[in-house]
Amino acid sequence: EAQLVESGGGLVQPGGSLRLSCAASGLIFSAYEMYWYRQAPGKGLEWVSRINSVGNRKMYADSVKGRFIISRDNAKNTLYLQMNSLSPEDTAVYSCQAKAGANVIARGQGTQVTVSS
Repeated sequence: EAQLVESGGGLVQPGGSLRLSCAASGLIFSAYEMYWYRQAPGKGLEWVSRINSVGNRKMYADSVKGRFIISRDNAKNTLYLQMNSLSPEDTAVYSCQAKAGANVIARGQGTQVTVSS
């Protein structure tokens, strides 16, 4: 069974940084594009970033461009999201998805990120 498990969330002060991880199992991780999404309280699911299967093509939402960095380690079956210069507007549950085209292969449960002083 394909499984994605996020970790690395927590409470951080404005201007701080966090690194999220998404560990994959039960799927050929290196075959899929990977995505980060987030959902803030009372809001819908927002796409944050995507990376292609080999890790050389990356895209970001305008809201995080220049602050967040997506990466992957196919040898470790792990996706990362380095988040810098965090603001309260970044507070959300962050989750990862594995996709083949438009098809969602697996999605994680998410990890909470809270930015507050």
